[in-house]
Amino acid sequence: MFDLVYDTIFFASYGNIYGIGNITIGPFDILMAYIVAIVVSIIVALVLRIPLLPGKPYRYSFDVSALYPTPIIAMGIFSIFLVLNYTFIYNGIVLAAVIGILSALFVKYLFDFVFPKPLDENGGEDSNE
Repeated sequence: MFDLVYDTIFFASYGNIYGIGNITIGPFDILMAYIVAIVVSIIVALVLRIPLLPGKPYRYSFDVSALYPTPIIAMGIFSIFLVLNYTFIYNGIVLAAVIGILSALFVKYLFDFVFPKPLDENGGEDSNE
């Protein structure tokens, strides 16, 4: 049986399709870089005064928060860089910190512009209250 966690962690460290990828980092470095991206994005989001949790009720809330979607965006963008086999310096730690900062800024200032909230069911207006 295959080990999904092993394959997932090592996926970014494989060489690219053309064989010119000379940057390989280990699974511990990848894991540390993901943790740095998550922690930095949450801390910067809290510094920017994004709430830790969305408004109630949580299930139907379209408010942004420091826990969602900020670290999810940081992990996704960092994954793209890892798949492209680009880690910058210090085995991706600096790149992860920069992506964490940029993802928090994106969520604070551009998220509602790029992903608008759905229309209100009753009045047809935006649900900004």
